[in-house]
Amino acid sequence: MAMEKAASFLSSLVGGGGSPEPAATVRSITIYPLKSCRGIFVPQATVTSTGFRWDRQWMVVNDKGRAVTQRVEPSLALVGADMPPEAFAAEDWQPAPDSHSHMVIRAPGMDPLKIPLAAEHATVDGVAVWGWSGSAYDQGAEAAEWFSAYLGKPSRLVRFKEVSETRPTDPDYAQGYKVMFVDAFPILIASQVPNVDQENATPGVEPNETLRTFRSGEVYFGQNLVCKESLSANGKGRIIKVGDPVYVLQSFSSRDEAPA
Repeated sequence: MAMEKAASFLSSLVGGGGSPEPAATVRSITIYPLKSCRGIFVPQATVTSTGFRWDRQWMVVNDKGRAVTQRVEPSLALVGADMPPEAFAAEDWQPAPDSHSHMVIRAPGMDPLKIPLAAEHATVDGVAVWGWSGSAYDQGAEAAEWFSAYLGKPSRLVRFKEVSETRPTDPDYAQGYKVMFVDAFPILIASQVPNVDQENATPGVEPNETLRTFRSGEVYFGQNLVCKESLSANGKGRIIKVGDPVYVLQSFSSRDEAPA
């Protein structure tokens, strides 16, 4: 049911045919594998029960197990992660246990750090982020040494333990959904209103560059959107692609007027 609900969230809004003419087009999709670190642009992404697949599955924690974010460590904005292209090619792709599929983490002045996507790791308890606490997979001593050296203080890298942990969203804003290490909502949709060069009237790179570099909280441009609930054809998470049409089914002048 959670997968179907997540699928319906975007299937009605993106490419869902809710109105005769699309109101906009998906111009870019950004995935943030590491919470509070740089995002990566992808041509398509699979919608899962917790939002886009691979989004905020990993997080840096301090020696007490608490989340480390850009709010206290701005240098995390310079940490980037690359995923294998096949991770976004199909909705059911899984790294084989004996494969060499890695997430590669890079930062200024540091050697690349490879995190195996299919390796088994020990479970650590007491991982905490924004009022939630639970268990997570520790990503090993090498990752801990890497982030400790980069941040200059004891740190570890953990991965959300989806098989046993659930982190529900705030029911006042997204009732019935769940997330991994993202702050509040499974998916953030922002309209692309680029800055314009006043000398030659050409569009600039913003807000894409900011959204790619910095992990955003609540971002609102113009009116809020409400999505009609409708299941995807096969009841599974669907793949959203750059270029898909976006349909506005209903709009409200403020968030307070929109039903929960």
